[in-house]
Amino acid sequence: MSKRGRGGTSGGKFRISLGLPVGAVMNCADNTGAKNLYVIAVFGVRGRLNRLPSAATGDVVVCSVKKGKPELRKKVWRAVVIRQRKAFRSAITGPVAKECAEMWPKIASSASSIH
Repeated sequence: MSKRGRGGTSGGKFRISLGLPVGAVMNCADNTGAKNLYVIAVFGVRGRLNRLPSAATGDVVVCSVKKGKPELRKKVWRAVVIRQRKAFRSAITGPVAKECAEMWPKIASSASSIH
């Protein structure tokens, strides 16, 4: 019998709506100089035929910078999705999802609040 679920993601994770499919453009929430990130792939999602892999809070995504500093653009980067609402910016200046804070302690320590 084949495995079910999201392809063996690390840690105990609650079922969250997968709000960021491949091809989504999201706002960058730190002070690196990137503004918009384009999602290329999602780590740990095996998927199904004709279904776009999607990310939720706490997931690691492969992305490229669409808007931001020229030295960051046109390269492939990894990022952690910290929340799915409220556009936001190493200095995290807004709330972080509880699921993300449990999986990534360093992100939780630099967040102003956890919800």
